[in-house]
Amino acid sequence: MSAIFFLIGFSLVVAVGFLIAFFWAVGSGQYEDAYTPSVRMLWDDQPPRSAQAPEANPSSSGPNTNASSQGDPH
Repeated sequence: MSAIFFLIGFSLVVAVGFLIAFFWAVGSGQYEDAYTPSVRMLWDDQPPRSAQAPEANPSSSGPNTNASSQGDPH
């Protein structure tokens, strides 16, 4: 029976914590703009990634850069 009282008390503490977090989020303006996040993905504000990526250096492109000088073990 004491476990029930402990669990009820613990759940009330957690519920009050969530209530405080909710009021803090509302007070700090978390929920003021509900429209912009839904259309933000439609805005084209970054250039394509292919234009941003630098060209790779073929001499250091992988872990087997010295494979030709060491010979083929197979």
